[in-house]
Amino acid sequence: MSDHKQPAEVEVRKHAGEVDAEFSEDRADEGTELGAIRVHHGVIAVIARLAALKVPGVVGMSGSFSDGIASMIGKNADDRGIKVTVEGQSVSVELNIVIEYGVRIPQVAWRIQNDVRHAIEDMTGKKVKAVDVVIQGVKCLPENKQEGELP
Repeated sequence: MSDHKQPAEVEVRKHAGEVDAEFSEDRADEGTELGAIRVHHGVIAVIARLAALKVPGVVGMSGSFSDGIASMIGKNADDRGIKVTVEGQSVSVELNIVIEYGVRIPQVAWRIQNDVRHAIEDMTGKKVKAVDVVIQGVKCLPENKQEGELP
């Protein structure tokens, strides 16, 4: 018997432009050899806001009293009424929504949760842990005037 050792595994490097099979979206914040990639909480809030506002029956977002004060001193209005919490690679979002009078709240809320989750996961690669929908108000929308009707 000889003390012949097996050769060590050789690491094969990929050429630029090839996709690394070991890269996963779980490691997106770790970055690459070029640097780190991070998504700011405000960006996640804007993605959530835009996705929620596209849902039929959603009239708008409702900010808290502190959001109103913050907007006076320059806080971005695009993340008003939205709370984003990031823990590692998972995201939790709380949305304060104003809905249209007459819609079925559970159906609208379920659609908001799904659409927001898909938008955040597709755009950021982060896993969405929770999308909490808080109905803050109901608004009656004015009915469309009939053509030829006087104002």
